[in-house]
Amino acid sequence: MIRLVFGILVLLAIFRFPTIESRSHHPSAYSGIEFSALNCRKHKAVITDFGGVGDGKTSNTKAFRTAISNLSHLASYGGAQLVVPPGKWLTGSFNLTSHFTLFIQKGATILASQDESEWPVVAPLPSYGKGRDGTGTGRFNSLISGTNLTDVVITGNNGTINGQGQYWWDKFKKKQFKVTRPYMIELLFSKNIQISNITLVDSPSWHIHPVYCNNVIVKSITIVAPVDVPNTDGINPDSCTNTLIEDCYIVSGDDCIAVKSGWDQYGIKFGMPTQQLSIRRLTCISPKSAGVALGSEMSGGIKDIRIEDVTLINTESSVRIKTAAGRGAYVKDIYARRFTMKTMKYVFWMSGNYNQHPDEGYDPKALPEVSNINFSDMTAENVTMSASLAGIDKDPFTDICISNVNITLSAKPKEVQWNCTNMAGVTSRVKPEPCSLLPEMNMDCKFPSDLIPIESVVFNKCYL
Repeated sequence: MIRLVFGILVLLAIFRFPTIESRSHHPSAYSGIEFSALNCRKHKAVITDFGGVGDGKTSNTKAFRTAISNLSHLASYGGAQLVVPPGKWLTGSFNLTSHFTLFIQKGATILASQDESEWPVVAPLPSYGKGRDGTGTGRFNSLISGTNLTDVVITGNNGTINGQGQYWWDKFKKKQFKVTRPYMIELLFSKNIQISNITLVDSPSWHIHPVYCNNVIVKSITIVAPVDVPNTDGINPDSCTNTLIEDCYIVSGDDCIAVKSGWDQYGIKFGMPTQQLSIRRLTCISPKSAGVALGSEMSGGIKDIRIEDVTLINTESSVRIKTAAGRGAYVKDIYARRFTMKTMKYVFWMSGNYNQHPDEGYDPKALPEVSNINFSDMTAENVTMSASLAGIDKDPFTDICISNVNITLSAKPKEVQWNCTNMAGVTSRVKPEPCSLLPEMNMDCKFPSDLIPIESVVFNKCYL
């Protein structure tokens, strides 16, 4: 009886919106577009079916929230996709649902509202304890968010999401926020996630933040933010397992990719690592930060990270490890190869004194383990300093391996090219000559020959 009543309610929800179509009855204006996705959907709607107005001025927050609420009833009936057609669609924060595709068409731009009333304030992440901006305990909900979801696709044929970040950057710089700024896309405690084939511009803070998620694919994404605006990280997998990031182009004022897993005592208590992460075919421009950062929030642990076929242009460093006493946990089993770098401040950078803490409650005796770090097959031109490698006193970084790396210096390089402290490992065929803590040994650094599970996923061919 209960199932019958539920089925009737679902049918009523469907018939309330007659423009929700099965895939065989697409409105002609939005038909014929082919795209790849983890799963295709049986039903489709357009944001205009729910009162959306794409004039760049009218708020569509209610339209997005209403659309997704109603489409959520179709999750068990083949799922649904919501199409955002050409136009400028102003909106505040909204939450996604399971077995759902958000498709942003070419010529469509989702514009983030600058009306703070359209951004609910939510609790801090349990692995952080505080808002990451260091202002109070709350944080604005992300523009596109979702919790405890399964099978979510955010894609398009090069549609755009514009965070209109200037408002948030200016106010943050003036220290006028009491809560942490919103991210652009954040999914929590979710699995089977795809974010692909869209352009992201000017997020108020981080652009893509999967946190406590499994089975995540971020593919063919373009991210552009001013190179002089901090905290505009590109993609930040955080306490996630089995993640693939590939074929992305990122220009940022912060790390192009930052791998995280919680902050000090809160991350240690939560205890969820980022592991089984593959990053490949990344192009990054970030004059003030790293191509790929590991940390500094790494208190749940970071392990089994594979990074390959990376191009860095005018970027501060390649792979930067950031940690400190108080972080605990580990950064280990890191493998990076086939990097091409042009105009770099550093090639290799490890920092054991990244002393930003959420509060005074951290344990300074919680020392991190940094070990089994492998770099191979890299070239770098116009470099100021080859390496700044600083471990922690009485907690050295160990089993560092660097092989087959050729670095050409800039016109005004640092006099000391390799500055190494509390560091142990080996090098092979590296120029300029490394520091004495990394002696020469004829060998090749390791890179795993197996794949992580997400790399074997095959997409389906879907249509609007």
